[in-house]
Amino acid sequence: FTILIASQLLNLVVISFGGEHYIQDFLRSFDNEIKVFLIVMLVLFILGFVLDFLEIIYIVVPIVGPVIYGGSFDPKWVTIMIAVNLQTSFLTPPFGFALFYLRGVAPAEVTTGHIYRGVVPFVLIQVMGLLLLFFFPSVVTILPDLMAN
Repeated sequence: FTILIASQLLNLVVISFGGEHYIQDFLRSFDNEIKVFLIVMLVLFILGFVLDFLEIIYIVVPIVGPVIYGGSFDPKWVTIMIAVNLQTSFLTPPFGFALFYLRGVAPAEVTTGHIYRGVVPFVLIQVMGLLLLFFFPSVVTILPDLMAN
């Protein structure tokens, strides 16, 4: 709960000083919304190395959300892309939270280097899945669209 309260306080400070407007204006200065989306996804991926998902969801997404959700992209697709992107970043060294959880339950003969090398195929599979979702958004949106009818 401390993280949630502190993230909300930080968000209020950023909003009260107009920080979110600077970031949103910077993102809106690009001529292509796909470029903006890719920049946001890259920033979220890098933040996933060092921050937990709660901090990212409660601090970063409210700031960049109006820009990426306000465009022509389907909000369901954007949300799933963010979720898969964060899950992929949680598996990547050097900090990868999921890797440290695995390190805690692995036997002593399994080194951290083994875990880092062993995760590479999984990260590549998730990156390919992310690319699949990027180039074929209907994979994400077909079921919710059918449920609406």
